[in-house]
Amino acid sequence: MSAQILDGKATAAEIRADIKTQVEALVAAGKRQPGLAVVLVGDNAASQVYVRNKRAACAEVGFFSELHQLPPDTPAAELLALIDDLNGREAIDGILVQLPLPAHIDEEQVIERILPTKDVDGFHPYNVGRLTLRMPLLRPCTPKGVMTLLARTGRNLEGLDALIIGQSNIVGRPMALELLAARCTISVCHSRTRDLPGKIINADLVVAAVGRPHFVQGDWIKEGAIVIDVGINRTAAGSLVGDVDFAAVAERASWITPVPGGVGPMTIASLLENTLQAARLHVAG
Repeated sequence: MSAQILDGKATAAEIRADIKTQVEALVAAGKRQPGLAVVLVGDNAASQVYVRNKRAACAEVGFFSELHQLPPDTPAAELLALIDDLNGREAIDGILVQLPLPAHIDEEQVIERILPTKDVDGFHPYNVGRLTLRMPLLRPCTPKGVMTLLARTGRNLEGLDALIIGQSNIVGRPMALELLAARCTISVCHSRTRDLPGKIINADLVVAAVGRPHFVQGDWIKEGAIVIDVGINRTAAGSLVGDVDFAAVAERASWITPVPGGVGPMTIASLLENTLQAARLHVAG
């Protein structure tokens, strides 16, 4: 078997084109542009790239965006005061605080300070709680993007045995909630899981979000499984690779996401969808 590719780059481009059309209709009807505020604390090189890509996507679809770049030694109180200000600004529909934050700042406190209706990352306990209760509002971007890609397979997810490698609040846990809502049977694996290959081999759907290059081996994968690679790892040679040994896994899987060009573009597309949704919520509210 040779896996079919789930092309996140092409799917994200379709989503951006659709959002652009919706924004043009909003503006033509006399409504304002959706607005996103991006907050970057420090000079982390990877974070700067992510922020640049997100702002470029905003410009492409017609969003208003602004960047608040703060020095790495910014006091937590100053960051919280900025969030309070952005919470109160009518032109700002979404607030994105780029993670990770410097060690002296409590990330959970920052996430909880953002209004749930402006939490376009979908990390606020209110939004995660709604997802838990199958009443989603603003959904965590990476798992949401994965669900969009899974829909492109045409496979009925109900009843599939789905296994997630990684239990982070950003990917692993909300991914489990998304797949549970889709009526999959869920297993979440982590660093304390025993006999991980023996568990993966029985999974119809594998989501790898462990942050270790080429961690998932080809002979771990069930024939015909769907494999979603969330990992983005830079090798010593400078190339980007995923958590999955792509060539070996693609020989056994039915569908697979590449790295780069798979889940990464979908995360940004989901951010744009969330920002547009937040803008509509604010108009309605």
